[in-house]
Amino acid sequence: MKIALLGYGRMGQIIERIALERGHDIVLRKKSADSFDGLENADVAIDFSVPDAAVGNITACLEGGIPVVSGTTGWLDNFHKMAGLCEDKNGAFLYGSNFSLGVNLFFNLNEQLAKMMAKFPDYKVRMKEIHHTQKLDAPSGTAISLAKDIIENSDYSSWALSDAKSDEILIEAKRIENVPGTHTVFYDSDVDRIEITHTAHSREGFAYGAVIASEWLVGKTGVFSMKDVLAI
Repeated sequence: MKIALLGYGRMGQIIERIALERGHDIVLRKKSADSFDGLENADVAIDFSVPDAAVGNITACLEGGIPVVSGTTGWLDNFHKMAGLCEDKNGAFLYGSNFSLGVNLFFNLNEQLAKMMAKFPDYKVRMKEIHHTQKLDAPSGTAISLAKDIIENSDYSSWALSDAKSDEILIEAKRIENVPGTHTVFYDSDVDRIEITHTAHSREGFAYGAVIASEWLVGKTGVFSMKDVLAI
């Protein structure tokens, strides 16, 4: 399989190593100022860029008929626009706020816990996420995904980074050097606390999942997520 890497920072380089180990070829390594020359030779593109570049990268792929996997966060105000373009072009687009197998299992656990806790309003939910200092967006896309799943299964209406109202989920976002990613969901009452945590030990799991997703996406049409890839 021929892969175009849209974004060639630390994650892009780890993805490259794993892709090569799995027998794939890299036909484009695009940094922010580079052109899309070579994209037309790709069987699939993997976008791990920055928020300002993601929409342009995804658009170029869909308009060029190249299936695209995106793990860039911080641009989701335009998600429906990209999903619509994918449908218009009969293309293939897979977005994941986190490609780690463990995180996607954590998403399911969080959703099930939210359904259980909705029956017990004495417990108030809040979240905390910690990432490396190179991460540009806050809160993380993973934290937003966790919050959305809680909102869909509770009386909470939205989330906030500070001064959360009674119907908002407070998300504390911290940036600390060399932290791949930690997410915790807390349910606090006057008498006790329930919490679930996922801690990434490295970026390897994110990169491996992105490569697996790109292998799965080739030959398909539609808008997908990691739930489709993992059948969970």
